[in-house]
Amino acid sequence: MNEQRLTHVDESGAARMVDVSAKPVTAREATAAGRVLVSPEVIDLLRGRGVPKGDAVAVARIAGIAGAKRTPDLVPLCHPIALHGVTVDVDVTDDGIDITATARTADRTGVEMEALTSVAVAGLTMIDMVKAVDPRAAITDIRLLAKSGGKSGDWTR
Repeated sequence: MNEQRLTHVDESGAARMVDVSAKPVTAREATAAGRVLVSPEVIDLLRGRGVPKGDAVAVARIAGIAGAKRTPDLVPLCHPIALHGVTVDVDVTDDGIDITATARTADRTGVEMEALTSVAVAGLTMIDMVKAVDPRAAITDIRLLAKSGGKSGDWTR
């Protein structure tokens, strides 16, 4: 039986960065999603004349891409990897904003954290853009939807 364990701690329980130098380079992709809950007034502004700070959807999309690129600076044990593509979709719905991010690479480790960070940063940016109108805006349900590539293969929620 294969015993499961946390990969970012050593035998003594100390935090460590996993050594991936012996792993092969493979194509990898991960998709994450989350929501920003906002007031009906914000939805109307996003669908109409815009929020006071400007094009919130465009700024959130760009922030999500930038966030993915900065993941190893924000999450201490993440490896710096070469991102080969990041897409961020921001969809204004009747009751909130849905954010979906997909990160791609050909590297020795996955891009799940980059996709998750992308969603989180896009959500934080959306809150920054709408907070003057809706101080109760909240990020919720940030989660990994799917990943592919690497030794562990494909996974879908």
